[in-house]
Amino acid sequence: MIGRLHAVVLDCPDAGKLAEFYVELTGLRWADDDGYWVTLAGEDGHPRLCFQSVPDYQPPQWPDADFPQQVHLDIEVDDIREAEPAVLKLGATLLRGGGGRTSGFRVYADPAGHPFCLVWGQD
Repeated sequence: MIGRLHAVVLDCPDAGKLAEFYVELTGLRWADDDGYWVTLAGEDGHPRLCFQSVPDYQPPQWPDADFPQQVHLDIEVDDIREAEPAVLKLGATLLRGGGGRTSGFRVYADPAGHPFCLVWGQD
C-alpha cells in the first residue's frame, strides 16, 4: 500500500452551494471552507467529500462522453519522496500545473488518464 484514500473531490461551479446539498444528503459535517474549496467530513474526520469551484464549469451529461464526470481522488501519503516514485512505477504520470514541492499535494494521471492527487500533511 502506498497511501490511504483521503478524499473524493467533485468539480463544480460553486463549492459552498454544492456542499450544502451534500450536508443535507449525507449528514457529513462542514470541516473547512476557503471560498474555493470546501471539505465535508464524517464524525472521525473520514470519509472526506470535497468540492472544488471551477471557472466555466460544464456539468456532466450522462452518458455523453463529450461532457464527462469531473471527479478525482486524493490519496494521503506519509512521505511524498517515497510515494511519488512508487506511483510512477505503477504507471502514473506526473501532471504539471497543480501542486508542487511545498503545496501539500501533487497531481498525477492514472494509466487511463484520470487525475488523482497525492496529498501529505493534511488534517
